[in-house]
Amino acid sequence: MGKRIFLDKVFTAFSLIVSLFVIVILFWILKDVFIFGIKSINLSFFLEDPRPPGIEGGGLRNAIVGSFIITFIALIISFPIALLSAIYINEYNRKIANVVRFVSDVMLSVPSIVIGAFAYAILVRPFKTFSAISGSFALAIISIPIILKMVDELIRLVPDATKEAAYALGAPKWKVITKIILSYVKTGILTSIILAFSRIFGETAPLLFTSFNNSMFEIDITKPMATLTVNIFVYAMSPYESWHKLAWAASFFIVIFVLLSNIISRTLQKH
Repeated sequence: MGKRIFLDKVFTAFSLIVSLFVIVILFWILKDVFIFGIKSINLSFFLEDPRPPGIEGGGLRNAIVGSFIITFIALIISFPIALLSAIYINEYNRKIANVVRFVSDVMLSVPSIVIGAFAYAILVRPFKTFSAISGSFALAIISIPIILKMVDELIRLVPDATKEAAYALGAPKWKVITKIILSYVKTGILTSIILAFSRIFGETAPLLFTSFNNSMFEIDITKPMATLTVNIFVYAMSPYESWHKLAWAASFFIVIFVLLSNIISRTLQKH
């Protein structure tokens, strides 16, 4: 057996072992989330707000609503920025395209806690209050490179011949972009939004610096607002069994929601 063939078999076996190890760890974690989460989740989890420490019952209605509000606002902020940036570097100024893509890749690798600290310095400290909008700002920074990278790749896949044919017929650039390019990649754009949504929905660190938490039901985005991930963090470290159950239920809800989001995005990608 040649040296190259031997090394190939060794590294293939090593990769297989590492992959199996990661899969086992993942299913081990998911097993606990599903077992304890299913036991803890009930109708009160969705319809009631948290009760005082040590008192059985209650739910996380305030955190569920808060998570969706903060995440939706984050997407409202990030989607137009990412979409327009992708269009600009592909259709108006390709000279800076590599710079924008490099910065986007760097942003993807920045720890979310650093982004949370940045949002704290920009929006929380100057106004001397935690707020949902500052949490949305932090999550928007995380989601911009996700959407930008995917939309950029999609626009680059649009055939030049298709665009040239439109220009040859006298169509202005804005109409080519709106009627041809965006129409061509609309399914992919929707997929990028869903992926970004599922990515930021499970973030915790940025929200600890920004939206913080709230034991009451709150929809005012200028005030601190409860989220599922922050409540999981707080409740998991508490000494109260009732809070531990709510933490498991919240974990189960997030896992199922993210799983469904990814299934939907995969289905859209195939179409």
